[in-house]
Amino acid sequence: MRDLAELVDTRVRRPEEIAAAAAARKRPRTLLGEHGRLMIIAADHPARGALRAGADPMAMANRADLLSRIRTALERPGVNGVLGTPDILEDLLLLGALEDKVVIGSMNRGGLAGTSFEIDDRFTAYDAGSIASAGYEGGKMLLRIDPDDPGTVATLQACGTAVAELASRRRMAMVEPFISHRVDGRVRNDLSADAMVRAMTVAAGLGTTSAYTWLKVPIVPDMERVMAATTLPSLILGGEVSDDADGAYRAWSKALALPTVQGLVIGRSLLYPARGTVADAVDRAVSLL
Repeated sequence: MRDLAELVDTRVRRPEEIAAAAAARKRPRTLLGEHGRLMIIAADHPARGALRAGADPMAMANRADLLSRIRTALERPGVNGVLGTPDILEDLLLLGALEDKVVIGSMNRGGLAGTSFEIDDRFTAYDAGSIASAGYEGGKMLLRIDPDDPGTVATLQACGTAVAELASRRRMAMVEPFISHRVDGRVRNDLSADAMVRAMTVAAGLGTTSAYTWLKVPIVPDMERVMAATTLPSLILGGEVSDDADGAYRAWSKALALPTVQGLVIGRSLLYPARGTVADAVDRAVSLL
């Protein structure tokens, strides 16, 4: 793959070109696309060791294939943003794929999937300063609140600090909150309406100001009641690849009718669709906006 060889050569011989590409990137004038919503491709899963998509536990393990899928998605009309960790975003920068796109840097990736320390989710990727210096539009953080895990409090404090530091630089703070529990030793998110209301209200109060805070939330039962819990702008996440793709699209469409919902942040469901091509899946999602 020619692009892959060029990426490796640049990283080996001219790593300073990454910062130069970030500085030269054309930034979007607004967070919203021509459709008046935000349509983001999520691609920050690998840094947490979460490589599964659908039935394939290693679907996201081939970086050249993943980059090709992300680029295809970003080229589709109506897609105006991407969410990723430094390694992925810098590959996309060097490939020229981030021009005029909303770029969100993923911040806390230390809570590796399947580990005993998963809830103590350290900020091991971007911080507010590096996001601002790269000229990116915001930072995303995952907040899992486990009432039985003391590691929750460190993550809460770190997320509150990140929200404040992003806001001081007028950058979006995208917070993805869950109430979580360990079941048979594995972290599982509670997707009941009551749990999501509680998680969202905690997340909305983080930091010294909520002026730049957006929430990233899943589809759960009784979305009308869930989304009534906050006035903060919110984005619907896609989650795992569903066998019922039609049902997923219907649920996204229904959620988009709610006043606080301002768009979609979808990764595996579009990058690794159960049926059809990446382009077809993305175009269908954009049509909902």
